[in-house]
Parts: sequence; C-alpha cells; structure tokens
Amino acid sequence: MQLGAVPQSLPGLNGEIGVADQLGRFAWYELLTTDVAAAGAFYRKVVGWGVTDESTPELPYTVLRSGGIPLGGLMDIPEEGRRSGATPRWMGYVAVDDLDGAAAQIRRLEGTIFVPPTDTNIGRIAVAADPQEATFGLIEKPTYGRWKPGRPDEPGRVGWHELLAADRTVIFDFYRELFGWQKADAQTDPADWYQLFSAGGQTVGGMLTKLSSVAQPCWLHYFNVDDIGAATKHVNAGGGRILQGPIELPDGCWIARCVDPQGALFALQGAGGHAGIEPSSASEVGWSAKWGGIASQGRIVLPKPKR
Repeated sequence: MQLGAVPQSLPGLNGEIGVADQLGRFAWYELLTTDVAAAGAFYRKVVGWGVTDESTPELPYTVLRSGGIPLGGLMDIPEEGRRSGATPRWMGYVAVDDLDGAAAQIRRLEGTIFVPPTDTNIGRIAVAADPQEATFGLIEKPTYGRWKPGRPDEPGRVGWHELLAADRTVIFDFYRELFGWQKADAQTDPADWYQLFSAGGQTVGGMLTKLSSVAQPCWLHYFNVDDIGAATKHVNAGGGRILQGPIELPDGCWIARCVDPQGALFALQGAGGHAGIEPSSASEVGWSAKWGGIASQGRIVLPKPKR
C-alpha cells in the first residue's frame, strides 16, 4: 500500500530569506509529543538536527536546528490532550502577513479554525483544518524570522510536503485561494493521481487522494537525509518503525514513511548511501489527537512485504 506519493528533488534558492519572502511557504514545524527528551534524541540521530532547550517560565519548548538554522520545535502534548487520548503528531505552519484575515478567509472557504489567532513564543499563530479536515498551522511574524533554506534537498531541511486528501481534485482550490499556491504542472489531467504544487515559484510538495485505508486526511512532511539506509537503521535502532520503504524513485532519490518512538508520523528522503537498505519493520500504525476541538484519528494497515 502506498501512503503517499513521489517527492521531487528540485533546485531551490540560496541565501537569506526575509519574512516577506516566506509568505505562502511552510515556515515552521512543530512536534507535539509525550517525551520531548526522547524525541529530541531520536531526531538528532536520524536526521542530524541540533536540539536546544529554549524554554521560558511560561512554556517548556525545545528548538530544532539544521546547520545552526532553526526550523522547528518540540513540546509536550497539553495535559488536556493527554487526558483525551491525544497522541503525538507533526504540524507544519504556513507564513501569512495577515493572520486575522487568513483565519476569516478559512471560514469563508468552509475550513475550520481550531485555535484562533494567538500570540506565542514562536510568533502569532492559528491552527486550522481544510474542508476535508486535514490540519495545518498559520504563522505571522515568526520569532525565528530569517533563515537560509539552501536547496530543498539539502540534508536536515524539510524537503517535501504531501497532502493525503479526501479528494485532491477538489481541495487544491482551497489552498490556492488561501495561500496563492499554484499547480506546478499546468498540464496535469484531473484523472492523474498526484498534483504537484508550488509556493513562491518553487515546487514544494504534492497532493493526492488518499486510499480508503487512510481514515483521516493529513499532511506528511519529508525530512532530508544524506543516506536513507543509515537513517532508517537509526529509526529502527532508536525505537521507531518503518511503515513503507525505502523506495527508490525514478530520479534516484529514496523515500521512507516512518513513525517515531512516541507515535508521530513522518517521512525521510535522500540518497541510497552505503549503509544498506533495511526492510519495513511495521505493518500497522494507529494515531489519534483530540483536545480543544482538534480531532484526528485513524489507522494505516500495510501489506506484508513479499519475499
């Protein structure tokens, strides 16, 4: 079974980016987890991120860095969420210049606002869902405003963003109107199963209609590694699981869909490397998240690997 699709290794931008240039792009990533220290150690080993405690008296918070550049954070699932049975998950935040206006537009487009515009340690944020119930974040004036993204396939970066939608032919217009995203291939036939999309002229992800075995539409984020074999070995050794892959794509890039030791879904992409490729170590994963009006739950069942 395929969870998703085919990330592309594409040329990107170099140099420093200002806040205005981030608009409409994923600008921050956050992992809500049940064990921040263990999760930080896991991703340090698998992806090579730096992990720094930048907590305040009001909020425990850990920042993830790639090459010294902040790209995301780790925090505990709120106690209310734990009591409601919430489990770990990644969330990507898209940069906007008018958070209140974007929240109002989401409502007009029949999306849902779970967390209204709120000032936080990472900037002013909101949490929303598209009309098909895939959740995502928005961020205005991020605290970590300037960063050097390098190439989208540079190790340590988040190189691809994939939406597993209820119906990808319908949902694209929501994101186009909200963020100005464009179809990267104008000739894509509606019958094609995968739609590339671009933000700011750069292809950054794809959308597909999920299989029925994936109960909840969701975003899946791909973390770049320089050796997919070594990275997947670290996933297994660190207590995570490989749900699918590694799979080699036509351009020579390898991908793997995974779950971390606490249960959060993520994906890896990179070169085959020299460490060898390990087979998938899991056939099923369940997840759920529910608190403060936010709900996501489902189960993915994968076929046993053929020998």
